Amino acid sequence: MHIQNDIDQELALLRKVAMRMDAIFTIPGTRVTVGLDNIFGLVPVVGDLLAMAPSVWMIHRAHKIGATPGTIAYMSLNTALDFVIGSIPIIGDIFDVVYNANLRNYRALETNLNRRAARAREVRTTRIPETAWMA
Repeated sequence: MHIQNDIDQELALLRKVAMRMDAIFTIPGTRVTVGLDNIFGLVPVVGDLLAMAPSVWMIHRAHKIGATPGTIAYMSLNTALDFVIGSIPIIGDIFDVVYNANLRNYRALETNLNRRAARAREVRTTRIPETAWMA
């Protein structure tokens, strides 16, 4: 069983989804990206619900691969904020383009998992004196 390979594959898939939702292309002459979330958001209510489905799926997958409860809460808050403000006509469309909740969620997940892996390496490399566990 190759846990690290499985997590790397899962992260690659989640990154791909986040990029498609928030950054399919860049508006020429700017650093502003547009993705499916922005396009779906142009259709009132239904579009925002469609755009929220991959975000919720990403949160579910993050939980499955070991994200901490704090990171899951942060991702959920980003998704809720994206949905609520994104539902407001015109202002929500501008917010969606600027905020990029899916990319924020992916970065938070990646950071969280890297920190957890670093802590696990520290624990694994710490040697316990034989007398401590033999007693």
